Amino acid sequence: MRALLCFCVCSLLLQLKASAGFGHLRHPENVSMDSLNTRYVLRWDWPHETPADQTVTFTAQFIREFRTQKNNYEKYWTSVCVNVLEHLCDFTGAKLHYQGLFLLRVRANTSQQASSWVQIRFCPDKHAALGPPSNVKLNSVKGDLEIIITDPMSSTNQSMKTLLEDGLSYLIQYWRRSEEPQTAEVLETKNNVVMLTELDRQTWYCVRVQSRVDFHNKSSVFSDTHCARTEGQMPYWQIVLYFLISLLLCFLLVLLLYFCIYKMFTLLKNAFYPAIQLPDHIQELWLSDSEKPQLLAPESPESVCEPLVMVRVELDAVAVDEHSDTGDLDSSAHSRHGSGDSGVYSTEEDSSHRSTTHTDLQMSSRKHREELHDGTLLELCA
Repeated sequence: MRALLCFCVCSLLLQLKASAGFGHLRHPENVSMDSLNTRYVLRWDWPHETPADQTVTFTAQFIREFRTQKNNYEKYWTSVCVNVLEHLCDFTGAKLHYQGLFLLRVRANTSQQASSWVQIRFCPDKHAALGPPSNVKLNSVKGDLEIIITDPMSSTNQSMKTLLEDGLSYLIQYWRRSEEPQTAEVLETKNNVVMLTELDRQTWYCVRVQSRVDFHNKSSVFSDTHCARTEGQMPYWQIVLYFLISLLLCFLLVLLLYFCIYKMFTLLKNAFYPAIQLPDHIQELWLSDSEKPQLLAPESPESVCEPLVMVRVELDAVAVDEHSDTGDLDSSAHSRHGSGDSGVYSTEEDSSHRSTTHTDLQMSSRKHREELHDGTLLELCA
């Protein structure tokens, strides 16, 4: 009897100690489920201070709600995260059925204590957010616009339309690109391929799509905006404008081509017909048909070229020499005859001498011209 009493007292003390320790550790706050399609992440906050010698971890579990109606349902709880340091737990891999109803709970743990459980109720079909279409494609077909919509996908790459019993619909907004999206036309459909008709030709239109579920009044955010241009007959003013632009471009091209040809012709003309002309006496020799300058063959391999002497220089030299001789003769004649001699002799002698000298100069000049004309003064060195 005494032993039984001691056992009961010890058990009571342990329960009191456990309950005291259980209440001492604070529980997580702001527990919520962050979900999109079939991606589920349980999140919570831990705003409490933790002693320096302790590390707080967290444990998260789930159970189907109908199992809580049974006795000893604690054994049906399934742990997803055990003693994790993060303030979240990913339930995506827990295979929560989209149409099911579940209870989720989380608590804080230390090496010696554990907080109370914080529990929430979660139904994916009702609480999970719906994602926009995974892809939207826009094509222009004979003046109309074809919209191809791809369903939002689950975490297992499965169409969300197969998980929704009430079905999935789409809200389409389309507008001219120059306008604002607030003034867009609205079209609701359950089809994945939609054709927009009665649109203006040669006009840009923009489209965005939203997923919707009417049963729970859920709607996703809009997809990315896609724009395309409708086909059709081009307006006349555009045809005239394009014609004028092409005409201007052709005119500029012809003008550029003419300028390039003119520059090339000028360059070739200056190369083959330079503006600098040869002297007249060289042109006369070059154009003469009867007598053209011939190349002189060298008499021997070691022949030496003589320098070219200009005729005018030699004539001037001869004239200077003649004038010098004439001056000397005049001075000597003047010295021989006094002032009292007859001046007729001196004048006649000087005139005859000058005429002789002038005749000699003319003969010498004519001789040099004939030699230059015959080409006898030009010699080439082999």
